[in-house]
Amino acid sequence: MVEKIVRYKSAAEVIKTAILQGQYEAAKGANRIQLSVYFSIGKYISLNTRNGVWGTGALEAISQILRKELPGLRGFSADSLKLMRIFYEEWRYLEATPLEAMDKKDSPLSIRELQFTNLADFPIEDFFRVPFTHHSRILAKVKSIDERLYYIQRCAEEQMSVDVLKKVIINDEYNHQSKVANNFASTIKKSNLARRAVMMFKDSYLLNFINVEQIGERDAKDVDERVVEQEIVQNIKQFITTFGRDFIFIGNQYHLEIYGVEHFPDLLFFNRELNALVVVELKSGEFKTSYLGQLMGYLSILDAKVKKVHENPSIGIVLCKSANREYVEFVIRDYNKPMGVATYTTTTEIPEDLRKTLPNIEELKKLL
Repeated sequence: MVEKIVRYKSAAEVIKTAILQGQYEAAKGANRIQLSVYFSIGKYISLNTRNGVWGTGALEAISQILRKELPGLRGFSADSLKLMRIFYEEWRYLEATPLEAMDKKDSPLSIRELQFTNLADFPIEDFFRVPFTHHSRILAKVKSIDERLYYIQRCAEEQMSVDVLKKVIINDEYNHQSKVANNFASTIKKSNLARRAVMMFKDSYLLNFINVEQIGERDAKDVDERVVEQEIVQNIKQFITTFGRDFIFIGNQYHLEIYGVEHFPDLLFFNRELNALVVVELKSGEFKTSYLGQLMGYLSILDAKVKKVHENPSIGIVLCKSANREYVEFVIRDYNKPMGVATYTTTTEIPEDLRKTLPNIEELKKLL
């Protein structure tokens, strides 16, 4: 019993030193330092508990010692220490090496910025932006790697609270994504970038700032892509908000020329997160395979004449009124440029009973 107490005190001292060192580094404002501390402690605990070195009740005893040594310390209960062990064990395949001489029991922990050596397009920056509490929630509720990375990226990009994250996971949003029909996985070499591209674009957009009745058209079916384009350009801020995040509008009917042949794609954007040009081609009717050929030509010229050296390959989106998703995914797979096909709906095309429940735009303006 005495031997156990001595061992637990020694272990607590090791962890206490790591905590204090980590607090000093974390004061500089780096979330990754905190994750490094927890990962390091998790590894230390794993090596000593999984091999039966410490025995039962060790984590509770160590936690009590820590609370006495560091009055007011939070986040290091026995349950929290178990979460740190899980954090290490679930991510150790990345071959992180934040510790020195960890083959020796009770050896000092060397806390420095967490280093991963087996990234394979792992979204490391997003990983470091997510707080430990969020990581613990994801590890507890989500089992597949792809699904975990999805929620990690959502947390990093949307800065969601733990409560929001809980709801997102409960709603199983990973398996209910409205993904644009695309060929990103086969045409974007970096798997992390391909994953981001899939998350960036929806399969359908409500362009509720386009009301063909206000435009003066006789019938919604008579509205062609040029009318929709002009409405988008006039309401570009609203379109960007609807379309996604980090988009910068470059222009409409953007002039492209190669070998004396001119082209004018409808809308051209740059996306900062994807570090790529994004061309959007508007179509007023049902999807046709010829649209992909047209988009392929635009992307080839953009990559050859417009794209900067440091930018990723350009991405193309066909935005049409309707599309058979299975058919699109079948025909798009043989194209070697990253493309997707999405649909859009305007205000006039919303079902009448649903439209009546929406607030009048003039009333909203008065309230604002």
